[in-house]
Amino acid sequence: MRRSLPLLALTTLVGAPAAAQQAPAPQAYTLPDTQVFDLTARDDKQVYRLFVSVPSQPAPAGGFPVLYVLDGNAFFPGFAGERRLEEFAKQAGGAMIVVGIGYPTDQAYDLQRRLYDLTAPWPGKLTAAQAGGNEHFAKFLLDQLRPEIARRYKIAADRQSLFGHSLGGLFALHLLYTRPDAFEAIIAASPSQWWSDQALLAEERAFTARLTSGKIAGRVSRLLLLTGARDEAATITWDSEALLQRLQPLTAYGLRTRFEKFDGETHITVPYRAITPTFRFAVGLP
Repeated sequence: MRRSLPLLALTTLVGAPAAAQQAPAPQAYTLPDTQVFDLTARDDKQVYRLFVSVPSQPAPAGGFPVLYVLDGNAFFPGFAGERRLEEFAKQAGGAMIVVGIGYPTDQAYDLQRRLYDLTAPWPGKLTAAQAGGNEHFAKFLLDQLRPEIARRYKIAADRQSLFGHSLGGLFALHLLYTRPDAFEAIIAASPSQWWSDQALLAEERAFTARLTSGKIAGRVSRLLLLTGARDEAATITWDSEALLQRLQPLTAYGLRTRFEKFDGETHITVPYRAITPTFRFAVGLP
């Protein structure tokens, strides 16, 4: 009587088909319509990593608007994804170049470098090597990076915006107060106005005095203030709300300011909740 071979033995004899074949190794995902390059600062030779999301559509006659995103390692993927989605849906934000400003690391943050780049000095608490490089970073951003972006892409020079969160929001306000015409729009999300015992207040007062006395000629950046109802410290939300009240009278002198508080959001979740409002504000939509 003929006996059948056990299934396991039969499989061994004829060889396992697909199951025994080695699965292909997974590949890293590259976000479409994006480019990455490094740029070395001229003064101190520090290297920055730039992440750029470019529309696939032809540039308009006046060039693409540009949105610069601080802490690019952490936030660029979200902003780039939103831009691509808006381009697919033929929304205004899709026709904008997004530039994430980051560092040569695979981590979400380079904590040491961002601390230095985004802050003013804090005498008595942190050394000059640890903090206080915001003017160095401002010069890199305005005098080196922006010309490089203009060289590589067709952009609208008068339609450039800046997004910053936490210490990035602190830096964004620093630029508003010291260079009020540098950007068309500034978005400060949960800005760390507490830094250095609220030393930023002196810059704010000087800005207010210059604006109300007519010493700031021409365009002043529009400002969007964002915060979370459950931000890391209540003072972050309180400081933003108080800042809004102080700045509202300046509408008579050309400063346009909007404020939004996200229910349920914490300090670390505010930036991704802020993506859509940031695009709308940058392109001038309500």
